[in-house]
Amino acid sequence: MRTKLTIASFVLVAGLALPGLSQAGIGVDINIGPPAPIVEAPPPPPQVGYVWAPGFHRWDGARYVWVPGHYMAGRPGYRWVPEHYIQRGPHYRFVPGHWAR
Repeated sequence: MRTKLTIASFVLVAGLALPGLSQAGIGVDINIGPPAPIVEAPPPPPQVGYVWAPGFHRWDGARYVWVPGHYMAGRPGYRWVPEHYIQRGPHYRFVPGHWAR
């Protein structure tokens, strides 16, 4: 009985962690492509040097959910590469946003 409860607890915790893992770039492939991005009109930046990070569709384990864009402090000498998906055959892999030179 205790073994079944331990296994059930592990499966539950693993299932709850999967949506976060796909966004952390752990390598979860999704069989459904993301919807077209929602066009956002960014407001003026809060201060000089801030960069707009556009919104994106996040996979929550069952469906795509829109995450609105936001401003963040820029990094001199770098550009922001937004979150996006790469299609590999019939699968889509999430690529987290990151700074690049």
